[in-house]
Amino acid sequence: MTDNHENGFLRTCYFLPVNERKYSITMKSGRTPPFAHGFTLIELVIVITIIGILAAVALPRLIDAQRDARVAKTNAIYGSMRSATALARSRCELDVAGTAPSPTAINCASTPPKVNMDGLMIDIVNRYPAATAAGIEAAAALNPAADGLTPGGTGTTRTYDVAGGTIPNCRITYQEATLSGTAIVAPVISVVTSGC
Repeated sequence: MTDNHENGFLRTCYFLPVNERKYSITMKSGRTPPFAHGFTLIELVIVITIIGILAAVALPRLIDAQRDARVAKTNAIYGSMRSATALARSRCELDVAGTAPSPTAINCASTPPKVNMDGLMIDIVNRYPAATAAGIEAAAALNPAADGLTPGGTGTTRTYDVAGGTIPNCRITYQEATLSGTAIVAPVISVVTSGC
């Protein structure tokens, strides 16, 4: 205790030690557990606010990433189909010309025409893969179930809708080759990504 006399007034300060044990919880066993520490309400509010801001920023990017992945898949399948049609056409031309021996007795010069691509016999129409599962799908090594594709189309057209996209706005379309007089018109492969 200290006494100060200023202007005739007595000022007294008392310093009392705080007994922490007095404010602690005592267990049945007589032991005192350590003080429980937790987060204050303001700390929790700040953390929740930060998580909300991060979610607001990250969610649109995540949605765009999914769309970008579907567009990339669509373009990759388009490229695979273009390569497959070029390879099948080359093999067919070699079979018809007879310049390179075919590994199989059935080839593009046979009726119905087929070409051997990596051990698979590919159906051919007008020297290009047919718009069938045994045609372009086999030539491009597509596996609709594993690739997340829904095949469709009728006649000379084969379509592949990408899972997660809006049908028919996330689609690859293959129209098989046609004849214009005696000239062969190459197949038309088109891609729509507006709904991916």
